[in-house]
Amino acid sequence: MSRDLNFSGFSQLGRLQPMQSFPRTPPSSSTSVSKDGDGGASGQDNLLPIANVGRIMKDGLPPQAKISKRAKETIQECATEFISFVTGEASERCRRERRKTVNGDDICHAMRTLGLDHYADAMRRYLQRYRESEELAASLNNNNGGAGGRGAIQIDVRAELSIFRGNQQQQGRNT
Repeated sequence: MSRDLNFSGFSQLGRLQPMQSFPRTPPSSSTSVSKDGDGGASGQDNLLPIANVGRIMKDGLPPQAKISKRAKETIQECATEFISFVTGEASERCRRERRKTVNGDDICHAMRTLGLDHYADAMRRYLQRYRESEELAASLNNNNGGAGGRGAIQIDVRAELSIFRGNQQQQGRNT
């Protein structure tokens, strides 16, 4: 069973809408951010939530480490741009094939097309394990007659990237 990804940056034709350019300096007390008609801050609507970015950054650091606001904002902008870049390529593939829904295979193909083979391989393995876990959960639910909650099956994304494997092995040797 395949899950499709739904990105809010797509128009009805399946094309990626242009992202608003990021300001060279982040909004601060000296820079006022005007509100648009929808109540959102203009220029910030397409960015990933800063709290989520900070939480993910903190996961990779020792517990006592601190992360500056500027570092979080920089990663927020870079991650948002990266997602937009890959998603735009995947969207273009869907447009060429006259499909309206971007799926995980499209993301993997886009990463390969953009020269991100290392990430595409990790994403492909993650996607395969995710689909297997979904099938397992569905079969468990069917065997239980639909009673009870879904079994939580976790997949470690970091384990799929050899970059993290190398770091973990090196840390194991150092301890």
